[in-house]
Amino acid sequence: MRIAVLNETSGGDKNQAIITALSGRSHEIINAGMKAGGTDPELTYIHTGFLTALLLESGRADFAVGSCGTGLGYLISVMQYPGVFCGHILSPLDAWLFTQINGGNAISLAVNQGFGWAGDVNLSFIFDRLFSVESGCGYPAHRKESQAESRNLLKDISRASHPALSQIIGDLPEKMVRHALNYPGIEELLDLPTLKDRKLADALAPFYGEG
Repeated sequence: MRIAVLNETSGGDKNQAIITALSGRSHEIINAGMKAGGTDPELTYIHTGFLTALLLESGRADFAVGSCGTGLGYLISVMQYPGVFCGHILSPLDAWLFTQINGGNAISLAVNQGFGWAGDVNLSFIFDRLFSVESGCGYPAHRKESQAESRNLLKDISRASHPALSQIIGDLPEKMVRHALNYPGIEELLDLPTLKDRKLADALAPFYGEG
């Protein structure tokens, strides 16, 4: 599984802790957000929410791990886009239940609030539980069918209530989109010539001087 890690400005110093906690699990890690050191251009949760939706929709990532100080800003931001189903994960139990019940494709972590002594250990425990069970298998077992029905309905609702991302891009604030898309490494990661969704590639091309 390709997992994109997207830290915003308040979580850049926790980037290495997240990468370390994710390592050794046979996943491809795409470190697409802010890193520690203060040399990166600033990304807020507004930018990382957009980039998450873009990486998931384009197929460049299968799952996303985002963060902000409380985890709530990123959660709200990323859920504005179609096809994103994100959980606010504070504990290993949250992660274990989210995978089984919600079967989402993104999680939001709080990397300042409550991130104290052994916070890095809690991150490792969260990922242990997140990937320990089958996505969407249901919990408890007798709720499996009802929960699957709800997940499918939620996907239908997301499709019905959002235009395609390729259309949304043209209606978003240009300054925000340009700032996010020109973050170091994003153009190479998207690789527009090989993008299967050509409408999405066409919507992005003008921001890279290809339109």
